Amino acid sequence: MSNKHVPLISSGVAGPLGLLHLPRLWQKGLLGGLGKLADGYTDIGPGYDHMVLGAIGVDPAKAKAFLREKKPTYAQFEAWIKAYPGVKLDKATIYKNNVAIQGYIHDDATRKGILAAAGLSDDGSSNPGAVDLNNLDDWTEFHKAVVS
Repeated sequence: MSNKHVPLISSGVAGPLGLLHLPRLWQKGLLGGLGKLADGYTDIGPGYDHMVLGAIGVDPAKAKAFLREKKPTYAQFEAWIKAYPGVKLDKATIYKNNVAIQGYIHDDATRKGILAAAGLSDDGSSNPGAVDLNNLDDWTEFHKAVVS
């Protein structure tokens, strides 16, 4: 069994600030800094990580450094976000971020790959949203790493 972990916090989960994906970003950042993030996953990488941080005006490199150096609890990470110079946490910014996260659709190749790995056909019966497909991908990878 691997000492690496598949992140199982969904991008569809928000913490007290109300920002979707931020709890997952925190978990992946901590796991990455400890060398415990499962292969194939990025911590503070392109995609949702940069979408969320960009939406609120936080430098991804600074967020990554904070997670690596301080290893904060989730509440401590949100407190750091709230104190970040120039951060945008107004309701409209949070709403726009959350709509972007919920509305993101993977390209055809990514969708097909995730469904195939899970043993599902790409027949249009699965929700095409990236949050749901990423959840399925995480569950498939978790099963492969821990059970199989």
